[in-house]
Amino acid sequence: MAENKEKIAYFCMEYGLDQKLPLYAGGLGVLAGDYLKAAHDKKAPIIGIGMLWWQDYTTQLIGKDGYPHDTYPTYSFDYIEDTGITVTVQIEGKDVNCKIYKTNQFENAPLYLLDAGHPDSEFGWINDRLYGGDDRKRIAQEIVLGIGGVRALRALNIEVDKYHFNEGHAAFAGFELIREKMNNNNMDFENALEETRKEIVFTTHTPVSAGNEQHHLDLIESMGANNGLTREQLWQIGGDPFNMTAACLHMSYVANGVSKLHGETARRMWQHLDKKAPIISITNGVHVKTWQNPEIKEAFEQNKNLWDVHMKYKKKLVNFIAEKTDARMNPDNLIVGFARRAAPYKRSELIFRDTDKIDDLLTSGKMQLVFSGKAHPNDHYGKDIVATLVKMDQKYKDNVVFLENYGMKITKYLVQGCDVWLNNPRRPLEASGTSGMKAAINGVLNLSVLDGWVAEGPEHGISGWIIDEVFESLDEKLEEDEKDLKALYKILREEVIPIYYNDRDRWEEMMKASIAMSHRKFSAARMLEDYYNLMYNKKAEPALI
Repeated sequence: MAENKEKIAYFCMEYGLDQKLPLYAGGLGVLAGDYLKAAHDKKAPIIGIGMLWWQDYTTQLIGKDGYPHDTYPTYSFDYIEDTGITVTVQIEGKDVNCKIYKTNQFENAPLYLLDAGHPDSEFGWINDRLYGGDDRKRIAQEIVLGIGGVRALRALNIEVDKYHFNEGHAAFAGFELIREKMNNNNMDFENALEETRKEIVFTTHTPVSAGNEQHHLDLIESMGANNGLTREQLWQIGGDPFNMTAACLHMSYVANGVSKLHGETARRMWQHLDKKAPIISITNGVHVKTWQNPEIKEAFEQNKNLWDVHMKYKKKLVNFIAEKTDARMNPDNLIVGFARRAAPYKRSELIFRDTDKIDDLLTSGKMQLVFSGKAHPNDHYGKDIVATLVKMDQKYKDNVVFLENYGMKITKYLVQGCDVWLNNPRRPLEASGTSGMKAAINGVLNLSVLDGWVAEGPEHGISGWIIDEVFESLDEKLEEDEKDLKALYKILREEVIPIYYNDRDRWEEMMKASIAMSHRKFSAARMLEDYYNLMYNKKAEPALI
């Protein structure tokens, strides 16, 4: 793949390469990590630009009160390479020197990490916590990532053809590319913007307008993020208040949503913008070697017994749960998993909205549930959801479990050991979702609403189960919850449970169908090929609408 391929610098605020390198909050970071691993596998000329986070996102533990509490230990990063090179950015009129670290020991394309200092240093507040703090802190972090990231590439003498911004956090990198052309090539702003646009591609992950980050122009200017651009020029790029997603759409020549449905949603959301990049769809994928159990892979490819291998890793999950909690799950009984960020739209606790309807299943252990997930430290609604799950854990003892401090290690146990993977976000709020892909490639059957990647993958009764049909109106939220809950209970009682206990052959056929459906189509390798074919190797069109 490396021959005659565009050289890509990939910018992202977080990377999930391994639990040993805690620089991620959730799906966005793990996706970025999987992307760099796919690039390594394909020998693609790609490098990552990111941030070193001394205190991670949060270590979130459940207190004796049953409520999640955040702690922030400071990590040591002695095992990653200090390049010895620094770059300087200006924040609030002060020079901030940033070290550049490098890591490639997780079978990943090289990842360069910028660091403004240890938490106890003058500018250590910038690199202490991922997504922690107010707008001032966020802008400072994004100056380091964006402006500092481009300067790091120059200091490292890394040649780049295209800059890929994964989410809007990297928007200020576009400002630095514009500034370079204005200062070094004597271009005026309009021409510099036009030339910069030929170098940037952009991935948006946000399916609702309110989720797109924006800042007041006064704050951007006082922080120094404008990087020499005038207020009028800032307004032209990102509006007022300055919208990071809109800015990236104006500074790129092509953009993508992260599933077919999300591409449609994004095109509708941004149809009012002039002179923006066209938004296509490239569905996310997962790094198969990282997430698929090699024994499951072998059994699938050689048409061996999948069930026995599955049971081996289901027992490992049960043992892991026993080590982490006082719960003793039964590996012979059905285990349904649900693990993802604790955000209200994901409806983690939906299955408990009418517990009388499933109380017999949970009391008897005929259906066992295992949950995990972190809430954002400042998201009290999300924390309340976690507390609800913990209450259910306490109520149903061995048959409902919540695993605290969700991370990549827990994910791997769950997606390789559960029988069913539950996914029930409100539509169309799940842009893609990748945990279900990780489950599918291990023969864990998805039970999901039709949103994000699922609309392109599992077939009802063949390789999983689909809770719903797409509603004509998305405004009837209460009705949506009620319909989905009834459909979920019906499918569990009438399809999932009878097949699991009474038709093992059919269950194993569905496992095979799940792996066949997902292992190529929803791989990071396919995703990377799509990026090259549909974005990186395309030239910018002279006119945008």
